Amino acid sequence: MFVKRLISLSVCCVLIALFSFASYSKNHPAPGLKSKKQVKNFQKKPLPRIAIAGIGTESSTFSPALTREDAFRTRQGEDTYVYYPFLAPDSVDRSRATWIPTLVANASPGGAVTRETYESLVKQTLDLLRKNAPYDGLYLDIHGAMSVVGLDDPEGDFIVRIREVIGKKTLISTSMDLHGNVSWRLAQNTDLITCFRMAPHEDRIQTKKRAVDNLLTRLESGQGKPTYKAWIPVPILLPGEKTSTRVEPGKSLYASLVPATAQAGVIDAAIWIGYAWADEPRNHGVVMVTGDNKAKVTTTAEKLAQSFWNVRSQFAFVAPTDSLHEALNKAVASNKRPFFISDSGDNPTAGGAGDVTWTLKEILSRPEFKTENGPLLIYASIPGPEVVSSAVQAGVGGKVDGLAGATVDFRFAPPVRLTGTVKSIDKDQNAVVIQVGSVQVIVTKKRSAYHREEQFTSLNLNPRKTDIVVVKQGYLVPELYDMRAFWIMALTPGGVDQNLEGLTYKRIKRPMFPLDKNMKTPDLKVKFVPSSDSRL
Repeated sequence: MFVKRLISLSVCCVLIALFSFASYSKNHPAPGLKSKKQVKNFQKKPLPRIAIAGIGTESSTFSPALTREDAFRTRQGEDTYVYYPFLAPDSVDRSRATWIPTLVANASPGGAVTRETYESLVKQTLDLLRKNAPYDGLYLDIHGAMSVVGLDDPEGDFIVRIREVIGKKTLISTSMDLHGNVSWRLAQNTDLITCFRMAPHEDRIQTKKRAVDNLLTRLESGQGKPTYKAWIPVPILLPGEKTSTRVEPGKSLYASLVPATAQAGVIDAAIWIGYAWADEPRNHGVVMVTGDNKAKVTTTAEKLAQSFWNVRSQFAFVAPTDSLHEALNKAVASNKRPFFISDSGDNPTAGGAGDVTWTLKEILSRPEFKTENGPLLIYASIPGPEVVSSAVQAGVGGKVDGLAGATVDFRFAPPVRLTGTVKSIDKDQNAVVIQVGSVQVIVTKKRSAYHREEQFTSLNLNPRKTDIVVVKQGYLVPELYDMRAFWIMALTPGGVDQNLEGLTYKRIKRPMFPLDKNMKTPDLKVKFVPSSDSRL
């Protein structure tokens, strides 16, 4: 009996407490909400509507190549989510908003994008944005180093045209490559902005998620656009191969962004190295800090910019460098296997045409590789669709004799003649291996970058047990970097020549380090970017 009375009393107490809390809540709005109407609206507040859009590529204006629409991988609607694993159907972020993916287009680095291609991709994006408007937010996924024939600052142009469709009130959060460029126009029209903190870009997905989480947090909290956007141009223009975050000073410089961003009153802090192989006024380093505390935003941005400037002369190549001739001498003499050599001047992952034959011709002319008994060398790769067709027709073990490469960039050497034996053909018949002496040349239907071990094994090649592996890259991507026993970057010619002083810059802002080594210390004070709400 006592137990029953105790339970009854407990139930009564709970009911009284719930009634009292409901009565209090009815007459006392939650902090930050000033009326009963706001409380009611808050309780019924729908999920924010967030669009996703982006056009991304990296374009060398020192390459004769052009990037056309068929080079872009485009996705719309649900297909877009393949780029964003953190927005999988069962993810937390997916449940925090109503997502409206429009068009996301990505192309491997290359030459300048044709104007027709750019206009087509922009039109498709804007049409989809109009169809599904309005939006509370937009996640803009761009690279930041796209060049378009006849148009300066494509990303700045793109975001202005997006604003004309979605309006000034919509919150835009932008993620970028640290080798992108942040113009004043891009900085003003976006609200939140961040970029990679690692080169190579092992934090690609984390960066995109950070941009999305920043957007969601500002929408959910009602804080909206940041109060302050600090922008500081830093007149430094260096290749990624000298600014890798694997080594100092890039390692410590970029590591400082984590505590900088963790400060109260700061939303994000970022450093852009910029893209060295395009000749536009926007191409230079940039520091940006966004937040609501003016003092912290200011001091953080200026400290980062000064730190960047202070270490400018300490940046050096991430690997030993040499001429191709000396790199090959060292590789042949070395007992470290596999010995990797980067054919850096024609690196397609940085914007090179990918079909310069100069390096391959030099290798094939060396006496060490003339017979099958010479050091085994893999060359990855050279485009040659006719050679691929001939190899497929001849079959494994058959003989081929044909020309490859230099259909786009023939400034340094003509097409290379490959006379050899078909060693393998991939299952899709898009790539073959032609053995010439002791050199196994990967020939592809289209321009390709070999940066995964499975690309080699799909052709029955084992780079781990090969004497020398020559790849069209600058710094090695992580998978190949972890595989190497030793590595040299060969300073070879091409559209992304590492000798910046030898390039014909005409339009970048001068003075610029390292082109003007004795330049005066620049003004590294904060420039506050107007809100996107301002007159654009």
